[in-house]
Amino acid sequence: MVAAAPPINGNVSHWWQQLGTPAPRPELPGDLSVDVAIVGAGYTGLWTAYYLKRAQPALRIAVIEQRHAGYGASGRNGGWLTNSVTGGREQYVRTHGRDAATRFQRAMNDTVDEVITVAAAEGIDADIKKGGEFGVAYTAAQEGRLRAFAAAEQTWAHTDLALLEAAEATAKINVRGTRAAVWHPHAARIQPAKLVAGLAAAVERLGVEIYERTTVAEIAPHRLRTDHGTVSAEYIVRATEGFTANLKGLHRLWLPMNSSLIATEPLSREVWDELHWSEGEVLGDLAHVYMYAQRTADDRIAIGGRGVPYKYGSRTDTDGRTPMSTVRTLTEILRRFFPATAGAGIDHVWSGVLGVPRDWSATVGLDPSTGIAWGGGYVGTGVTSTNLAGRTITDLILGNETEITGLPWVNHRVRRWEPEPLRWIATKGLYAAYGMADRAELAGRPDTSPVAHLADVITGRH
Repeated sequence: MVAAAPPINGNVSHWWQQLGTPAPRPELPGDLSVDVAIVGAGYTGLWTAYYLKRAQPALRIAVIEQRHAGYGASGRNGGWLTNSVTGGREQYVRTHGRDAATRFQRAMNDTVDEVITVAAAEGIDADIKKGGEFGVAYTAAQEGRLRAFAAAEQTWAHTDLALLEAAEATAKINVRGTRAAVWHPHAARIQPAKLVAGLAAAVERLGVEIYERTTVAEIAPHRLRTDHGTVSAEYIVRATEGFTANLKGLHRLWLPMNSSLIATEPLSREVWDELHWSEGEVLGDLAHVYMYAQRTADDRIAIGGRGVPYKYGSRTDTDGRTPMSTVRTLTEILRRFFPATAGAGIDHVWSGVLGVPRDWSATVGLDPSTGIAWGGGYVGTGVTSTNLAGRTITDLILGNETEITGLPWVNHRVRRWEPEPLRWIATKGLYAAYGMADRAELAGRPDTSPVAHLADVITGRH
């Protein structure tokens, strides 16, 4: 028997492997003066440039990117365009009231459709298929959490969540051992690199300048210091997500956390007939160290999870290279969920870095005294949030008081992460506790809430 070829490891992501490495754009040619300078050519930066330029075509906007557009999380994520409020709505009930939290949820629902609408208008074929979000429980403990979650969600407006019993759930996606599932319609599968590449081309058509292979070392009021010159601007937009830790003075602002994915070879029609997974649903579970997956447009399964979540000293990765232990873990999840994939090869594995604030809640805002705006801290739920962030930053810069500038994440700030080794201890402790809880649940333990609560306490999530 011929041994299977090892998967491609790194090379940014499978999504970019499909498209091919993009042709490099020019580096910053030297000192530059613009109206708005945006640091980071991912979703946040590009959506901001898109909406600003459409609202005020005369603005001179420059986007500065250290590698190429979509090199970071925007070109590596799991392709979930979904309506999650990062950190949950309940925190905003405590700080802003239930009506504000409800408005935020409605805005996230609308943003899913906004991305789909803009992609169609700009001719961006990002393999978008709106099939909703499906969350499955396959242990007794997960089922308890899922049913409690469903009951709570169904007390809110605009969640549109359905609880599916085992037979109905497996008819939709046939996950082995399904006990129950939930589904809502406000989600779509996308090919992330196709979306970010198309968005970059769209902003260039509008007249936005994108400079690549240019590293920003420091963001200061109305000024960027880069390795190719100084950029002066009335407004600066920090859209650096997990790479924020590399900027001077911001090392402890957001913790850079790694997430990893594998992509199978294309699966046969017989396998898909058994799995029933055909409507573009994105798939997750109720584990503490949760997984996330999609059926790709070319009939692969791309499945992800945390892998090695944090590198000591807030170090960030380069090309997405992933430990083989993570490949084995994700492959075990794939085979456990879908035994029909037992003979399928793994074609590609990669990792990306995301930004985690101290309270695990995303934020967007503008400091008028410095001209510095920001968006990020999405904790892995940024495909949709970035669009809302871009529109919000646009309104804040233009001085427009709108419904979205009044949402409770605007100008939300929290304390910074602790110095090392405390950051490393906290993160290792969190995932060790969560992993212990998940293993106990798979072994049949019905309730691991004390262990999970300890993990939450370690990092201050609750």
